[in-house]
Formats: sequence, structure tokens, C-alpha cells
Amino acid sequence: MARTTEVTRTTRGALSGDEAEELFTVVDETGHTNEERARKQHLRRREVGTSVDVDPLAGEDPSGADTDRLITRSAVIFVTVFLAAVVLLQVGWGYVRRVTTSTLAEDASMRSVVSALTMGVEWGGGFTQFPSEFTVQEADENTHRIEVTVTDTSSTSELETFATAQVQASALSVNALLNPNIDTVIYHVRVRCDEDGHYQKTRFFGFLRPTGTPTPFITYVWTKSDTEEGVRFDCAITGMDTKTQTRLHDAITSKSTPATIINYVIGDNGEQVAKNVLSAAQDADAAADAAQQLIDEAERKKAEQEAAEAAAAAEAAEAEKAAEDAAAENDAQATDALSEIEATESGN
Repeated sequence: MARTTEVTRTTRGALSGDEAEELFTVVDETGHTNEERARKQHLRRREVGTSVDVDPLAGEDPSGADTDRLITRSAVIFVTVFLAAVVLLQVGWGYVRRVTTSTLAEDASMRSVVSALTMGVEWGGGFTQFPSEFTVQEADENTHRIEVTVTDTSSTSELETFATAQVQASALSVNALLNPNIDTVIYHVRVRCDEDGHYQKTRFFGFLRPTGTPTPFITYVWTKSDTEEGVRFDCAITGMDTKTQTRLHDAITSKSTPATIINYVIGDNGEQVAKNVLSAAQDADAAADAAQQLIDEAERKKAEQEAAEAAAAAEAAEAEKAAEDAAAENDAQATDALSEIEATESGN
């Protein structure tokens, strides 16, 4: 049977069990075995103080550090500082915009109009921005006119372009017309289209700009005039071709009309079928109205006939009563005559 030999490797300089037990019997709470060093440490603790006693078995952090409180305090401080910074930035940015934005009601020059188109103008409860691609043809208080051209690269349809341009033109024009030296504001709107006529817009946060040919879309002409009732603002929309008008009409009109639904279901002739259905419905409504009129006329004639019969019955009753009254009167007269005759005979 093979013998197994257990070899224990002892680290050089390591204490044996007895030596370690003897060492810990002479080590005090300061961790020193030298009496002189232990005395100095005790003296220092009495003068300076000692660290916090730590109970490793306690429920609190045995290291003595309030980690949870520190994390909570740090998170609250970070959130508070972040929110305060955001609020200060918003207030500061709003103040800077109001200071740097030109007031067209006070100054309507090339510089102020360019600044307004670049930074935006106050409108409603905030600012109205304009397309970044624009030109200023005229801005002069001596000629009382402002004329600008913008290229909309943020819209994808006629309806979206029309709505956006309407707000922008109103904001710029009204701000400018409040200037006593400005009477007319012309706001031209252009779009960029590809070869198929589809609108192009900026992509990737404005870094990729469209390269299509600028196409005139619409023009807003705002004018101001003095009347007996006060100042009058007029807005005229020009430059809209028939194709654009048709697309706007189709975009605004509801897609759930009967003609559209039938056309989608049964094909290209659905519109004619829908017209026929609508015509038949209208004819049915007309027939129903005619029938109702006949019913009303018959009821009216019946009512007249009943009224005539009632009148004839009333007349017959009156005639019968008159006859009865006449007969009664005759009987009374005959009775009186007989009485007189009897009285005469008795006298004789």
C-alpha cells in the first residue's frame, strides 16, 4: 500500500500559533507592543482625541461613513444646480433675444429687417422664426415699403407651406406696419422642388440642404390705410397658380366623402356612380316632399269639408229651432184667440 506524505510549507518569518497568541496578549488597544510607544500613543489620544468607535456587527456602515446620506445629498445638489442652470439659461437667452432682436415698429431699415429675419420677431407669446434662406429687396421708411423673399425648406406639402408662410408673413408684416413710416409689406415665398415636383426639405438637423431649383409659391401683400373708423390692415394673397390651388383644395377637403369612398371601392367610375346615387337620393327626397305636400293638401281639404259640414249642421239646427219657436208662437196665439172667443160667448 502506497504511503502519502503531507508536506507543509511554512512561510519564512511567519509566526507560529503559540507565538501569535503570545503576541496578541501583549498588544494593547493602540496596536503597539512597545511600552514607550504605547505610552506616547495614549498621551496623543488624550490630547487630540480618538476616532469613532466602530462596531463591525452593528447595522450601520462599519466604516463609519454615511454613504447613503452622501449619495442622496450629492444627487439633490446636482439636480438643484442643473435645474437652476437650465432656468438661468432660458431666462438669459430670452433676455438676450429681446435685446438683440430688432423692433421694426421703431426702425425699419435693411439692417433691422435682416436682423428680424435672422433672429425672429415677437409674435403671440414667443418668437416667430423665419427660413434661414432669405433676401431683402427693399426696406426703406422713405418709400414706406418692405419687400423680402424667403425660401421654405422645412415643409413637405402645399398645405404645410401655406400655413407656415401665413404665420410668418403675418408676424413680420404686422410688426412692420406698426411703424408709422411703413405702409406696405410684401412677403414672397419660394420652395425647392426636385425634377418630379416634390418638395425638398433640409435633413440631418439642417446640415444637408436641398439643391432643387427655387420655385415661386405664393406672395402675401400687407397694406395699411387710414380710414374714418381708424387704421385698417389688408392682406392680399397673390401668385398662387391653379395647380397649387387645386392641391390645397384637395388637402383641406375631407377624404371621407361618399364619392371618394365609392371610387376607392369600385374603381374609376365610382365618382359617376356616386353622382347617380346622390341624384337618386335627391329625387327620393323630392318625391318624399311631394308626397308630404299631397298629404298636407288632403288633410287641409278634409278639414275644410268637416268645417263646412259642421256649419251646415249648425244652420239646420238653427232652422229647426226657429221652426219650433214659430210653432210654439202659433200655438200661443191660437190659445189666446180661443180664450177671447170663450170670454165673448160667456159675456153674451
